Amino acid sequence: MTTTPSRTAIPREIWVLVAAAFVIALGYGLISPVLPAYARSFDVGVAAASVIVSTFAFFRLIFAPAGGALVGRLGERPVYLTGLIIVALSSVATAFAGSYWQLLLFRGLGGIGSTMFTVSAMALLVRLAPSEVRGRVSSAYGSAFLIGGMVGPLLGGVLARFGMRAPFLIYALTLGIAALVVGIFLTGASLRPAADAPALPPMAVSEGWSHPTYRAALASSLANGWSNFGVRIAILPQFADHLWHAPWVAGAALAVSAVGTAAALQFAGRLADTMGRRPLVLIGLVVSAVGMGLMGFSRDLTVLFALSFVAGVGSGLINPAQQAAVGDIVGRDRSGGKVLATFQMASDAGAIGGPILIGIVADQAGWAAAFAVTGVISALAVLPWLRARETAPSLVGATGVQASAAEEPEAAGPNRSA
Repeated sequence: MTTTPSRTAIPREIWVLVAAAFVIALGYGLISPVLPAYARSFDVGVAAASVIVSTFAFFRLIFAPAGGALVGRLGERPVYLTGLIIVALSSVATAFAGSYWQLLLFRGLGGIGSTMFTVSAMALLVRLAPSEVRGRVSSAYGSAFLIGGMVGPLLGGVLARFGMRAPFLIYALTLGIAALVVGIFLTGASLRPAADAPALPPMAVSEGWSHPTYRAALASSLANGWSNFGVRIAILPQFADHLWHAPWVAGAALAVSAVGTAAALQFAGRLADTMGRRPLVLIGLVVSAVGMGLMGFSRDLTVLFALSFVAGVGSGLINPAQQAAVGDIVGRDRSGGKVLATFQMASDAGAIGGPILIGIVADQAGWAAAFAVTGVISALAVLPWLRARETAPSLVGATGVQASAAEEPEAAGPNRSA
């Protein structure tokens, strides 16, 4: 008898990762309000201060392939813990940076550690989560990061009163706590396959690419990173400031968007496990396209906040379903570090490139055109999902993903899913 998603409990190890995600996001949120001002304290301009913010994401992007290879070679838990320690040391070094260039270097090195624990965390979730509740697990993990990221900036503003170096030191402390929790409660034995399980080689990116749903997930990951982690964070505040000249408007718009994401995450994971991954991603992309695509036409605060909420809901619908689909493709019996790293790279590439390109469009053609282009990017990501195959075990059976991959003539090898 097949276990239904609603009856399957989320394992204790997953809740350990969820708790660690909250602590990590809380710490990251502590430094986000003070980082630009801290950079400008070294007598540099706004552009140079912005580079400090983006260098973290840039190092994440370029180190992702190596991070994925390390997961396959060393295992998820060691890479996760090492990544946390690297970011903690980077944060301490950043707090005591003596020049702008030291700050740039130390902050960039933190991006390397961030990639290590991000990719390994995704791999741990794939390995530890029962296949029938992957959507719920992705929602729980995403909610922890979101809530921590919302609370962190509030505390960071308070800590800044004790000096701009204080949040970085507290951030290092939170990372140390997360590493301690994972190190104690997530043992290596619980991560290894059963003794009688066949030894399977790590999944290659070419093997993942052979599956149409993985290709679709890369497209939606790039679009979601572009729209919700790039343009929404970097361009929306500038748009709000341009029209209303009130800093609180930008903060309120981002907060409303986060509320929309949090609201969607409460049910998106369960629906992804029962309705399927594909419908949730399709709906989320359309909702995101509408919310962001119409944002540039806002001339009223009510409309701005409503569209911000809609865009947030779209992001909340996309993330759990696409992550669960990638988890279905990799399966619990194989290491998929490189496959997961490539998926994460797509999001990072969108988050880095989106604001730059959309900023150029805004300068040349105006705000309405800039946000409309962002909406088009999300709409284009719908197309590969129309050809994607459903991977949710509750709908296709335990061997459904493997069968789908085998039908592709360019498949590189067997693809097993739990």
